[in-house]
Amino acid sequence: MEQYNYQGALQKPIGSGFNAKSTATDVIKGIDLTGKIAIVTGGNTGIGLETTKTLSLAGATVIVPARDIEKAKQNLKGIDQVEIEQMDLMDTSSIYAFADKFIASGRPLHLLINNAGIMWVPLRYDSRAIESQLVTNYLAQFQLTSKLWPVLKQANGARVINVSSHGHHFGTFDFNDPNFQNREYETLQAYGQSKTASNLFALELDNRARAFNVRAYSLHPGSIAGTELGREAPLDLFIKMGFMDEKGNMLPEVLASLKTIPQGAATTVWCATTSLLDNIGGVYCEDADIATLASDSGISSGVKQYALDEDNAKQLWKWSEETSGITFPII
Repeated sequence: MEQYNYQGALQKPIGSGFNAKSTATDVIKGIDLTGKIAIVTGGNTGIGLETTKTLSLAGATVIVPARDIEKAKQNLKGIDQVEIEQMDLMDTSSIYAFADKFIASGRPLHLLINNAGIMWVPLRYDSRAIESQLVTNYLAQFQLTSKLWPVLKQANGARVINVSSHGHHFGTFDFNDPNFQNREYETLQAYGQSKTASNLFALELDNRARAFNVRAYSLHPGSIAGTELGREAPLDLFIKMGFMDEKGNMLPEVLASLKTIPQGAATTVWCATTSLLDNIGGVYCEDADIATLASDSGISSGVKQYALDEDNAKQLWKWSEETSGITFPII
């Protein structure tokens, strides 16, 4: 009897042999991706760049959609089997144009890694009046995945990986006011809502797509030094959160807890390639293993049960179709 991860039924570590110190190189050792095709959003900076490098070295062809083509070319210089294409996650027409171009190439898609994301940004909206973190961190994932569904199915063994965050602990999905039109905007609450949505999407996608040999996962990469995620955050926010002193220096105890970029990419690569997940899907992972369920109250390790709730997942799917104006039938 097949099991589903609704309410976190499958949320327990499986003894992968890896841990928080493991790197992307560690987890892909011995795995050959020759002939496989991957798309990595945000694949030219931070852990996305490390993911691109790792998959390429294992033999995969990696397509990196980017808003800034010149920056992407510079960052990806010297990496074999990489294709750079134009895409802006805040622009629906750009997402669809990218997907249409890939589909027209006639190739299957074995790995879709929804890695790109933003954090600590002020309140801003896209042209549809949807809050920017919700668009970039979640709704664009839904739109891109839905448009690429035919080629994911064509691969007959594809995986969709949503890079989420422990930050989903900051907020549930507010179906009454997801775009902060009637409540005060708080940037971390908006971030948390978007990451909760990313978890729920992976959960529901896996349950709908598994019959076509497409599995889906969400993950927390860890708190990582050296990424561009905090580029718009004011210093006082980092001070308030206890990350920095008033001179902008990272506190030693915080610095000691951060992962390197190769360590931060490990869980993404593990979810994308490990055979241990061949018959398990819809789970939330961290430290290159399936995560535990978090406690009901406060911020702890693991994944919150509301981010794996069946009713929330189905309601979000309906909201996403209505909001994006597309139907995503799994047929």
